[in-house]
Amino acid sequence: MAETCLFTIYGIKNCDTVKKARRWLEENGIDACFHDYRVDGLDATLLQQLIDKQGWEALLNTRGTTWRKLDESLRAACNDEQTAKALMLEHPAVIKRPFLLAASGQSLLGFKPESYAQFVAEVK
Repeated sequence: MAETCLFTIYGIKNCDTVKKARRWLEENGIDACFHDYRVDGLDATLLQQLIDKQGWEALLNTRGTTWRKLDESLRAACNDEQTAKALMLEHPAVIKRPFLLAASGQSLLGFKPESYAQFVAEVK
């Protein structure tokens, strides 16, 4: 994560919601670095920081394609932080996105233009 960015947005570049969030930030003149889980990586330390901010239940996207494609036994076993963390490390696409992190430490999960506007106003 670059120190010069007021915000870092975490996600996967080909995700439509991440694209919308990045476009919104750009159109509103918000300085944000982008961290792609697939390109830039996701390690246990970074994932734990995200979990500490939002909780593993919120981060685990159980409505997405990646989750639905997982074996039923894997989905059933994912019922606590440790198993969820292991699953997210192995399959980063199962992490809800985008995850917006302010340099000051506040975070926002998901994207809605009105939520971003409020979040950015509060953080600045």
